[in-house]
Amino acid sequence: MPAYHSSFNEEADVRLVGNLSLLPFKSKIRGPAPIADPNSVDIIDETLDLFRANSLFRNFEIKGPADRLLIILILFISDCLAKIAASRVPPSQIEATKTLNTLAVDNFPIPGDANFPLNAHYATPANRIEADSLRQYLVQARQETAARLVEKLYADGTGKPSKWWTCFTKRRFMNRSLGN
Repeated sequence: MPAYHSSFNEEADVRLVGNLSLLPFKSKIRGPAPIADPNSVDIIDETLDLFRANSLFRNFEIKGPADRLLIILILFISDCLAKIAASRVPPSQIEATKTLNTLAVDNFPIPGDANFPLNAHYATPANRIEADSLRQYLVQARQETAARLVEKLYADGTGKPSKWWTCFTKRRFMNRSLGN
């Protein structure tokens, strides 16, 4: 059974940095990301929908630039779930929001950095300006992903993270992690 790929791979008029798509998404967070139609599915919605299915795969064939963004966001979600599971007592929704927002804005490697775990599959940004815009885009995407993940984790109203999400904390997509 093959892994699920991004439906945004064939999008036209998308800015590329290296070989990574900078896709539009819905966001309340300020940043350089293009604004998506509020009534349509964006890359973050797609990542959250595909996370649990794709996290079961050890191999992933990259079929386009949107898949590269999908991989980064799936690995970030894995790191978020690991961060939440690391605490002895399950955090409240407010505590989880603070923790994951801090994780989202912490310094992290981007494609081209020496400690980026998937450099073999990503092209480095052409110059410093592109690298800075990629970092800003990924910070905004990580913040929005963390906010939407918390909404999904605590959707049942019990005040505890959903076991149907936290059971994936031990799973490693492609046996990789973005964790520092």
